[in-house]
Amino acid sequence: MNQSLLKNIKTRLEGAKDIWPDELPSVLWAYRTMTRTPIGETPFQLVYESEAIIPTKVGLTSYRVENHDESRNGKAIRLQLDLMDEVRATTEQRLARYQDFLAKHYNSKVRHRDFQVRDLVLRKVIGATRDPSQGKLGPNWEGPYRITSW
Repeated sequence: MNQSLLKNIKTRLEGAKDIWPDELPSVLWAYRTMTRTPIGETPFQLVYESEAIIPTKVGLTSYRVENHDESRNGKAIRLQLDLMDEVRATTEQRLARYQDFLAKHYNSKVRHRDFQVRDLVLRKVIGATRDPSQGKLGPNWEGPYRITSW
């Protein structure tokens, strides 16, 4: 999520890096109202159980805005709430299928390797072993290390 948000912010700002706090709400709105491939729904719809209306469309005349009626709206929202469990269950199934697909694709690319004593290997730098002064630009691997026993 953070990576796609950073990408959207960079795209939106181009050269004006100092105005990102002003642009953040619109970037977050765009992120929350885009349909996600793994779940087939928007995060807004899963959280608020209704489809989002873009703020610029609220002032414009449209069928949805013109025919808004509080009493009918309450009934429609209750009906959507009844159906929301089914939407969430379908979303969970779709997400599980998508994760299985990604795992199968990833595992098809992994090559099995056998290591022997005295082989040179690299170790991935994670967590506390990473040098905080280097930030994101620090090395991802350290070594080489020699395998001494198996």
